[in-house]
Amino acid sequence: MFDILYTHNDFLIINKHPGVSVHKDTGETMLLAEVAKESGDKQLYLVHRLDKMTSGILLLARNAQAASELSKAFADRAVEKFYLAIGSKKPKKKQGLVQGDMERTRRSAWKLINSQHNPAVTQFFSASAKPGERFFLCKPHTGKTHQIRVALKSVGSAIVGDPIYNAGSQADRGYLHAFALSFPYQNEQYQFVCDPREFAILGEKWQEQEIQQGIQAWLQPWQLAWPTIKK
Repeated sequence: MFDILYTHNDFLIINKHPGVSVHKDTGETMLLAEVAKESGDKQLYLVHRLDKMTSGILLLARNAQAASELSKAFADRAVEKFYLAIGSKKPKKKQGLVQGDMERTRRSAWKLINSQHNPAVTQFFSASAKPGERFFLCKPHTGKTHQIRVALKSVGSAIVGDPIYNAGSQADRGYLHAFALSFPYQNEQYQFVCDPREFAILGEKWQEQEIQQGIQAWLQPWQLAWPTIKK
């Protein structure tokens, strides 16, 4: 269900396994309760969320004051988030910016539309993967539901194994992973990476040679030359 990666007096960093829900309607308390059992906390606070399909770094506060301060950092966009994804086709562009409003469609799905009233904003780089696939490093600047999944579908490379946006794709999981997190807390900057190659439960495709080379090149994603976004 999870691995505890780092313990601070005020927060925990965990690696959430794929297929585990953090949402209230499907058992958020179960995940937090299981982590609390291991960490010895009476209560843990969810500061941000990951989709059930998505694995990787999840930040949990250990007290209400830390939860408030960390939640404010997310709200103020002082937190840098980086995700790895494996797409199922060659994208329309190898790197760039996906920006637009998101609109709910059928079932649980969303789609990107042309308007810019309250847009989802995602930057990405990509690298070669095995034939017919592409490897992505994504940096979302907003926190919309399914944002990265929709962004990659919009550039023609829906995520391998994604049951909603790539229904015909067969894989052992949907290949989206919360890879790295950089955030301020009490006048210090914290940076964490969760390398999916180190955990067999995170899926077999991270072990592919092309993917391993890509991960190795991106191990400090906050130091890459991300273009400045025009306001």
